[in-house]
Amino acid sequence: MNKQSLFHIAKRGTLPWYISAAIRGCAILFALIVCALVTMFMTGENPISIYGTIFHGAFGTVRKTWVTFQNLAVLLGISLAVTPAFKMRFWNIGAEGQVLIGCLATAACMICLGDKLPNGLLILIMIVAAIAAGALWGFLPAFFKARWNTNETLFTLMMNYIATQLAAYYIIVWEVPKGAGKIGIINQNTNAGWLPQIAGKQYLLTILVVAVMTVLTYIYLKYSKHGYEIAVVGESQRTASYAGIKVERVIIRTMVLSGAMCGLMGLLLTAGTDHTLTTTIVGGRGFTAVMVSWMAKFNPIMMIFTSLLLVVLSRGASEISSVFGLNHSFADILTGIILFFIIGSEFFINYKVSLRKAGKKEA
Repeated sequence: MNKQSLFHIAKRGTLPWYISAAIRGCAILFALIVCALVTMFMTGENPISIYGTIFHGAFGTVRKTWVTFQNLAVLLGISLAVTPAFKMRFWNIGAEGQVLIGCLATAACMICLGDKLPNGLLILIMIVAAIAAGALWGFLPAFFKARWNTNETLFTLMMNYIATQLAAYYIIVWEVPKGAGKIGIINQNTNAGWLPQIAGKQYLLTILVVAVMTVLTYIYLKYSKHGYEIAVVGESQRTASYAGIKVERVIIRTMVLSGAMCGLMGLLLTAGTDHTLTTTIVGGRGFTAVMVSWMAKFNPIMMIFTSLLLVVLSRGASEISSVFGLNHSFADILTGIILFFIIGSEFFINYKVSLRKAGKKEA
């Protein structure tokens, strides 16, 4: 006689949204309790003060609040960009490179055309160049996937390294002064190619553009024919083919869209806020966007809250380090615990765990 396991795990049906939200809320609550205990035992600090410091680091001043929402907008915009591909089950891990190549195309226009064209025409060319560069970086892996069924995860990942090396090469070509190894602020004296500020706020344009992107992406995925085709291809390519959907065309079209949106985010970074180009300008947000999109179940509205959580945790991390004199890794530990509980809660949303009845045995 073989002993059975104590617990029985079964696949759940779709839960109502409010129950799923309650499970995730409980997960966050338990995560905060665990973080409080870890804080008390490891540092002796008051956990309430730690959480207060995290909040202050994100919203303590007007400037900190603007920076937080700008970071939220950038992360959310990149997350929106990768979502159509993910919903199609095309694992686009190349958002980092797609955004960076958009930054590179924008910087090239600002540097090479900044003193040759009127500012309005220059910005228009920059928009086209950034979107086209990002679209190209999305098209290449999609074409090879659709034509020869290559591994999109490895392909898009390798494209990140190509974009990084291209950016590094041109940074040396355009470095100011020579030997500095960096470009510095592009067109600092003329502001040629700088995106206009709205109401005197540097970050407001980025926030507004991403807000419009969020609404349009939600409508596109939920109510458009293309969104329906993406969902069907994501469920089963064979079923999509039987339904008359041209799978190869959908794969290429969707990845071109994802790359173009990433390129637009590159434009907003280089011409809207940073006004420079570095190999680290994207700051790993292309990879963080993968987690944001997945945790939000590819829902653009839910991505707002997921992105906000991650940005607040990230902003609060540096504040903890400076206020309490703690190693920056401690804030990362707290962030990891919270994310672990949030991701772990998905198991209980998708599966039901129950105790087996006593005496039930399997021969």
